[in-house]
Amino acid sequence: MSGAEVLDIATDSIWVLIIVSLPMMLAGLLVGVVIALFQALTQIQEQTLVFVPKILAIFVTLLITLPFLGSTMGAYMNRIVDLIIIGG
Repeated sequence: MSGAEVLDIATDSIWVLIIVSLPMMLAGLLVGVVIALFQALTQIQEQTLVFVPKILAIFVTLLITLPFLGSTMGAYMNRIVDLIIIGG
């Protein structure tokens, strides 16, 4: 296996990581911005107010996107196994 092939696998793995983590990160970001806006408008300065809604939003997003995440990771694993079988 050459260096270019290793870099291709590493690049693919980074893209799969980004694609898999993006829905949860966006959900956490959106909920955080909404709660920060709510805190700014109401002048509530409670630092722990954001944690429970963020966790719930990330959990719900994970449940909704789980089939997509599983198929994405499964397809990547199949590509890696095929590379292992054919020897690079």
